[in-house]
Amino acid sequence: MRNSNKKQLPILEAVNIIDASSDGQAVGKVDDFVVFIKGAIPGDIVDVQITRKKNKFREGTAINFHKYSEKRAEPVCSHFGVCGGCKWQNMEYEWQLFYKQKHVSDALTRLIKIELPEIAKIIPSKKIYHYRNKLEFTFSNKKWLTEDQIKDKSLVFGEAEGEISRNALGFHIPGSFDKILNIDTCFLQDGLSNDIRNEIKKYALENNLTFFDLREQIGFLRNIIIRSTSTGEWMLIVCFHYDDREAIINLMNHISLKFPKITSLNYVINTKRNDTIGDQDIILFGGMDSIFESMEGLKFKIGPKSFYQTNSEQAYELYKITRDFAALKADDIVYDLYTGTGTIANFVSHQVKKVVGIEYVYAAIEDAKINSQLNGITNTVFYAGDIKDILNDSFILENGKPDVVITDPPRAGMHEDVTRKILEISPNRIVYVSCNPSTQARDLAILDEKYRVVKIQPVDMFPQTHHVENVVLLEKK
Repeated sequence: MRNSNKKQLPILEAVNIIDASSDGQAVGKVDDFVVFIKGAIPGDIVDVQITRKKNKFREGTAINFHKYSEKRAEPVCSHFGVCGGCKWQNMEYEWQLFYKQKHVSDALTRLIKIELPEIAKIIPSKKIYHYRNKLEFTFSNKKWLTEDQIKDKSLVFGEAEGEISRNALGFHIPGSFDKILNIDTCFLQDGLSNDIRNEIKKYALENNLTFFDLREQIGFLRNIIIRSTSTGEWMLIVCFHYDDREAIINLMNHISLKFPKITSLNYVINTKRNDTIGDQDIILFGGMDSIFESMEGLKFKIGPKSFYQTNSEQAYELYKITRDFAALKADDIVYDLYTGTGTIANFVSHQVKKVVGIEYVYAAIEDAKINSQLNGITNTVFYAGDIKDILNDSFILENGKPDVVITDPPRAGMHEDVTRKILEISPNRIVYVSCNPSTQARDLAILDEKYRVVKIQPVDMFPQTHHVENVVLLEKK
């Protein structure tokens, strides 16, 4: 180990990267400390500039490579390493799957001490690029600049003809809430997404439309949301900071003429300090107010505020596994907790007597009801509200005791009151779908009081990232 100057934290030399953490960082070990490292992958040997020191670990950035790992891949995106959206794009896909499988195994075996079956091999995604059906891009007058651009002050501050525009349309820089990385090409969504985004930026610059300043809360253009379906339908939502009627109509008309493939064209006037649109009025400018996804002959309506799994093709694989694990029977009553827009509930409805869906987002429940109506499904009922409050004795008496509980909670997992209530209800089977194996493990430890884990199936929904879905089947002991 050697020190640089007194103002800097130390540099660690020739650190061997031995693992990948659950949040996508590389892991090394020096003396008795674990070091979490940005910019490296397992198999690399690197010098590390420490950026943070804690009692039991260190954080740092790879600044020099002594050896490159055989697990490396060449990133396809020019923004890799800055964007932060696809941390594992420099790792071969087979190794991405390996470390996701390991993350599931580590979470379930190290965090809890319960009896587990062998974990099934992770199901890969057929598409490793262009798989997302939803992306959000932000306007900013504070474009993220490279170190070279910052050093050349004449370019940044307009003292030369080559002045750099600080207007950007792209993604937030990790750790810099008001800085936006301008994105030319993103490989996560179909190419039309790039065309729409770049055309909107071009029009905005040519017509002197102001880009939003997050700190000062000024500027006209805030963000855009682009959604698509496997059926070829497209939705665009343009978010403005204030109502300039003429400018809005001109921009929306331009988009409508330029991109006839957009089947749902919408805008929002958001004067709040945050970008969420769940509480905002969505104004339909052209086309339909929704787009529709298809799965096994079922249609699912996706509105501007609707939740739908962002990898449509892999969502189908996830739902098939969930249905298979549930081993449904014709007279079963199924509770679908955290039902969202009722996708799973409607997907399994034709095999059972009744499905009861519960979700805390009211708008999602309205979509769930519409999706049942669209498909002529009459054996589903949906309730909106906090699950820990709704799932009480009178609710169960009214809807019937469930034979199967399917639960797909957010990353925080289930509220402990919900987990305890499931134990009290005591269904025959529980299918637990999770996007966070660590909080899933915590909940499984509670359910271990009455249930044993029978099957475990990881699913890769998000190639090029460290995220992984995991499906667990529990049966009564």
